[in-house]
Amino acid sequence: MITIEPIVVNGYTFLGVSVQLPKTNLLSISSEKGYIMCGALDVALLNEKLSSREIIAARAVGVRTLDELLEASMESVTTHAEKLGITKGMIGRDALLKML
Repeated sequence: MITIEPIVVNGYTFLGVSVQLPKTNLLSISSEKGYIMCGALDVALLNEKLSSREIIAARAVGVRTLDELLEASMESVTTHAEKLGITKGMIGRDALLKML
């Protein structure tokens, strides 16, 4: 099942997507500039092979719901996210606000 829902943080609306797969869920919350995602996100790939795309993204591990993703510490971030002040250890909701 795929669920798409608005996620409101400090009055700003983001797009939450949850994809239920066997034994796992893929989770992402995005703005027009970037996104945070569950552990399935390959930050090294985005930084190394897709660097020219300047993708703004951050990854949290061990999350099972969109609410958990909002509250989770970011385990890794892309170099282009770092340029916006998004850092490893920042919680998801704060990272999203920097992506406005």
